[in-house]
Amino acid sequence: MSVVPGLPASFWRWARTLAGVAVLALLLRQVGGGPFVAGLRLIDGPALAAALGAGLLTTVCAAWRWRLVAGGLGVRLPLGAAVAHYYRAVFLNATLPGGVLGDVDRAVRHGRDAGDLGRGVRAVVWERAAGQLVQGVIAVVVLAAFPSPVRPYLPVAVALLAAGTLGAVLLAWAAPRLGASAWARALRAAVADVRAGLLARRTWCGVLLASAAVVAGHLATFLVAARTAGAAAPLSRLVPLTLLALLAMGIPLNVAGFGPREGVAAWAFGAAGLTAAQGVATATVYGALVLVSSLPGAVVLLARRRPGPVTRPARPERLTA
Repeated sequence: MSVVPGLPASFWRWARTLAGVAVLALLLRQVGGGPFVAGLRLIDGPALAAALGAGLLTTVCAAWRWRLVAGGLGVRLPLGAAVAHYYRAVFLNATLPGGVLGDVDRAVRHGRDAGDLGRGVRAVVWERAAGQLVQGVIAVVVLAAFPSPVRPYLPVAVALLAAGTLGAVLLAWAAPRLGASAWARALRAAVADVRAGLLARRTWCGVLLASAAVVAGHLATFLVAARTAGAAAPLSRLVPLTLLALLAMGIPLNVAGFGPREGVAAWAFGAAGLTAAQGVATATVYGALVLVSSLPGAVVLLARRRPGPVTRPARPERLTA
């Protein structure tokens, strides 16, 4: 499906990949390849162990959030299967262009396994949306509490967030009165999904807690990456910068995870009085740590593709006189 009539979906996939390549090329021109190579060389055993532990925490919490949302929408999803699907999705997101193909894979697989492709896809969409929303709110709070390059612009961000929330509430209130057009039916379906999958009494608290734990895990990994890359600034100075880089990861313009994250980290570190090279090194280390923490997903992927044992039919016994 194309975003603009006349342009195929493949065009936008290639455009996103080329945009990520352009960001990396610009970074290489500005800071050279040294920060990328230096960041990778600085990774040690303790950093890898911390990344694996944080990856386990974030994956299990995200899978639990997905299970809650899917259950709210009436789709069964055991926690073990959710963790396995999520690990595979994280690995694919970290290795394939765009950063979302793993989520597309788990949405389609779960929908087919559950016998309801539509609800399976919608569960992943709302689960990811809930995570991004909680991350955005946490980022606004932290960026307002600590000095950061974007602090002067936070009132505008808060006003936009409040306006968007008010608009969503008004649309939800007006949805039953909008007639029978296609977009009105889609809006009512979306409102019903949010109420059942995110705001229901049995789900909203778990979704909130799981999302906060996921943000904490990603933030901890980024701070480990910053220390590994040699950033000696206090945490009150590093946390806002790492949150900005985490927000940039939500932009689907990357190549195997690299692109906007490194660009925003370079700008944020430079604007905060550190160096752009240190920001690139930190983001590069983070990307490598995330890839290592996602390796259990590669095991899940290979296990899924491995053919099962071939069962031969039993030979009929000979009849004896």
